[in-house]
Amino acid sequence: MPVSRVPVSRRPDEASARTGAGKGQGKGRRGPADPVRALMHRHHDLCARAVDPLEIAAGLEAHGVTDRTAARFRHRDVFSLAEELYARVPRAEEPAPPAAPAPGRAPGVRMTLAALWLLPGALCAATASAALRVDAIRKDATVGLALGAGGAVLTLIALWLCLRRGPLRVRGSGRGGRIAHALGAGWLLGYAAAGNWLLTGLLDGRRPYDAAPAAGAAVLLALAAAPAAWCARWFAVRARRRLAVSRGLEEFAAGVRPLFAGVATAFLCALAALVLAARLTVPGSPPAAAPLSTAEAAVVALCGLLFLARLLAVHGFRRAALSGIAVACAVQAVALAMAAAARLPGAAPLGEPVARLTAAQGVAAVPAVACGAAALALLIHAFGVLCRASAHGGPDARTARAAHDTRTTRTTPDRAP
Repeated sequence: MPVSRVPVSRRPDEASARTGAGKGQGKGRRGPADPVRALMHRHHDLCARAVDPLEIAAGLEAHGVTDRTAARFRHRDVFSLAEELYARVPRAEEPAPPAAPAPGRAPGVRMTLAALWLLPGALCAATASAALRVDAIRKDATVGLALGAGGAVLTLIALWLCLRRGPLRVRGSGRGGRIAHALGAGWLLGYAAAGNWLLTGLLDGRRPYDAAPAAGAAVLLALAAAPAAWCARWFAVRARRRLAVSRGLEEFAAGVRPLFAGVATAFLCALAALVLAARLTVPGSPPAAAPLSTAEAAVVALCGLLFLARLLAVHGFRRAALSGIAVACAVQAVALAMAAAARLPGAAPLGEPVARLTAAQGVAAVPAVACGAAALALLIHAFGVLCRASAHGGPDARTARAAHDTRTTRTTPDRAP
């Protein structure tokens, strides 16, 4: 009866000298008492497709392997265990060396991408300024409406092109996930455009539509695309560098937490500058020196919510991102439903909470509370999950994390046999 053999790396000397897996230490582990063998077979596909031990370490963490678990396999941390697995499992196919970029091409590509991310804000700002000024000068709402609709379509197309490439591109999402995210984001953007006007009409009767607040919100949202892309890229690049030099999961998390806090702070500061830019662009906005209004705070909260949701989705946490967006949509929908139900005979008490909130802080308090609470929840969640190695370990680690998040039953981490 033939005896099955464990696949061994064709280059045993590739193991790190810190683990000793390639020369002396690995020989002592071969055989029936080898604790790494079961783990090697269980994650063979991950190890065979990995381009470096860091990707294996991130994938193991996504499957629940911690430094304490690695100690059962006679390793001090997950990174050391990943180096042995990388040395012992032969590669499925040797990756081809990357082609050298053409001279002068990289700066041109970076400039093109930077211009692409600035395009939605430029289009939206130009459209809002032109549409409101034409409407005010000619007293012709049709011309302003046509300009606004055309500019909105161009802005959405530019934003769609930006989201299909670059640091905010979500890879591997199915059609159902894309549709759900599009519907949620569409609801939030639609409420930013007409939700306050609709809620005011339900509470106090019909009011004329004022396009200036909606134009200011649209300009701020479009301008926020560029800093969102820059912050996402800065965080991903530096987290990957930290992964390359870390020797443990706790060490990596301790190094990435300040990076994520810096990214969140930088994006918030960028939004403060963009509020001033939107005021200077859109006619009828508050003065530049005026304090932040409730309507502007609601748009800032919406920008933060969309940025955190996209950042989580990019790193494989699509369910959490969709949950945050869904909560904000639900709160806004409930507020509109309560205001509408209060107009029915005998149902006036249903609209009391919304009426009191809007009477004290204005109708913009509803989206400010909804988006602000959802953004805060996503920020807390992102501070925990985006500081893990599995969030930055390449496509295999993100796939493993997504599969781990979709399980309906709780599983235990890998253990030694």
